Amino acid sequence: MQGLRLIFEFFKVSTQAELAYRANFFIRFLNAILNLVTGVLSLTVIFNQVDSIKGWDLPSAMALLGVYLLLAALRGLFIGPSLESVAGMDGEIWQGTFDFTLLRPVDKQFLISFRHWRVLMLFDLCLALGVLGYAIHLMQAELTLLAVLGFIITLIAGVALLYAALLAFSALVFWNSGFLFTWIINDLFQLARYPVELYPGWLRLVLTWIIPVGLMTTIPAQALSGKLSWQWLILTLLFTIGALIGASWLFRQGLKKYTSASS
Repeated sequence: MQGLRLIFEFFKVSTQAELAYRANFFIRFLNAILNLVTGVLSLTVIFNQVDSIKGWDLPSAMALLGVYLLLAALRGLFIGPSLESVAGMDGEIWQGTFDFTLLRPVDKQFLISFRHWRVLMLFDLCLALGVLGYAIHLMQAELTLLAVLGFIITLIAGVALLYAALLAFSALVFWNSGFLFTWIINDLFQLARYPVELYPGWLRLVLTWIIPVGLMTTIPAQALSGKLSWQWLILTLLFTIGALIGASWLFRQGLKKYTSASS
């Protein structure tokens, strides 16, 4: 309960800070609409020419786009702003203000994971849910309860994987405080809007098991389409658990290496 109360307070403070700049509202809104239109339009153009690509038809590709937009919105809502606040030239470690974070009587990983929110990303979240709803509408005749359950489980795994990847890259800042390592995942994440089957073998391997941005989006979309085998479901869950444990371990090793700005 204490964790939920803290998250609520973080959210409230972030809301007050962000709504102080009204222009941000319109900029965020336009950006969200542009992301949605370009994504949906590109799929519509492609699937007006062909019925399917490597087993992906319009409803399943639309589901993948919805998952991609949903993960991007969650990253922008709280995962990115919170974790990236410690890294880079304007980050807390470089500026020496991370000491104040360490002094607080709260679990440090929890604190750096939930303390900053960009509430205007809720627009993006709503639009992503709209795309997912449209995809479900398109595949309604073949949608089963098992597929929906598998989708929810793998979607949670996708969010957990995204968090683990960003936590691991953010933890590297303890070894190089001025470098924003999360840029590595920024560009690769763009590739996650398409099925990993479309990429050549070596890139598919990278996007699935090394920096698993493809795993985050393709697996939930396959589950919703009823194309995910139980072997891949178990493998994804085991990989997610391993990634979370590994990222948390790396972060705690980084904390041990950190030397206070006042020391």
